Amino acid sequence: MTRDIDLEKEVVAFLNYREGGIIYFGIDDQGHPIGVSDLDGDMLKIKDCIRMGVSPSPMGLFEVTTERIDGIQVIRVFIASGTEKPYYKTRYGLSEKGCFILWVRRLNR
Repeated sequence: MTRDIDLEKEVVAFLNYREGGIIYFGIDDQGHPIGVSDLDGDMLKIKDCIRMGVSPSPMGLFEVTTERIDGIQVIRVFIASGTEKPYYKTRYGLSEKGCFILWVRRLNR
């Protein structure tokens, strides 16, 4: 699992967003699948990070699965919109450092 992403922050933002979202692990910046080094271990770390690092409890609101893209297995984390908003990073509480909202601006073309 990469340390380049603040997983708790991303999960909190999706839980607080009205539509939830999906995070993929094992896909590069150009959108190409590259896989992960320890599929089972990384999935376990992701589940533990979300369970322990996010409050109120996100149990039942996320799913960590694998998906095969171009023959390469990647990790897919689906996060539903939460029902007990606001969600926050447990270690920071309801502070500026702990609570995040996803802002989406859609442009009409």
